[in-house]
Amino acid sequence: MYIKSFIIQTTKDILIRFPKKIILLFKFISEFNRFKSLNDQRFTVSAKHIYPCLNDRVATTPFDHHYIYHPAWAARILAKTKPETHADFSSILSFSSVVSAFIPIKFFDYRPAHLKLNNWTGNFADLCNLDIDDNSFESVSCMHTVEHIGLGRYGDTLDPIGDIKAINELKRITKQGGNILFVTPVGKQRIEYNAHRIYSFELVIDLFKECQLMEFSLIDDKGDFIENAQTELVKKQNYGCGCFWFKKI
Repeated sequence: MYIKSFIIQTTKDILIRFPKKIILLFKFISEFNRFKSLNDQRFTVSAKHIYPCLNDRVATTPFDHHYIYHPAWAARILAKTKPETHADFSSILSFSSVVSAFIPIKFFDYRPAHLKLNNWTGNFADLCNLDIDDNSFESVSCMHTVEHIGLGRYGDTLDPIGDIKAINELKRITKQGGNILFVTPVGKQRIEYNAHRIYSFELVIDLFKECQLMEFSLIDDKGDFIENAQTELVKKQNYGCGCFWFKKI
């Protein structure tokens, strides 16, 4: 009697806590059986090979606004500047791998990527202390990266000014007249330890005071991409994404 009551109560709890998932599961089972009856015999349809995907029936394709828009922005800048070689420091790997189809890429990361593509090379780099000569690259990017440096999230050394050291290194290795594509969270300035820093527009400009701002675009809190955004918008963001194109002068 106790076991029966327990099963009934447990079932009720599951139905209350996860009603949509239960409905999706029953729908999946029903559709699986129907598909199996319709099968044209080219493939074996077996319960032991099921791979339930229950959350993909949506009206529009979902995406991470920061990580779709900022590489798309950077790729369009490179289409304008057409560098002979581009150096990327720890940006999302899909950016450099795709752009390497058109521009030779040198990729550097604290956690090296074992990727094998023509026009693409990967190496270890500590952004706070790069083993790279001054004025080495005409085109550099470091996107959604510097905000993490010094917080220990990726096994790096704790350093409250790790971001400043990294930015100084980026400027040092860029040739005079060269381009730096820099992306970081922007909004109400703070550290959310140990995930990231959020910068004010003014702080980023001060950190790159030796450089000329060529373009500022913004992915706002709603997820909208605003090209050539008004800088005052940054103050209204909680966790926006600032896309800065600097030229070293």
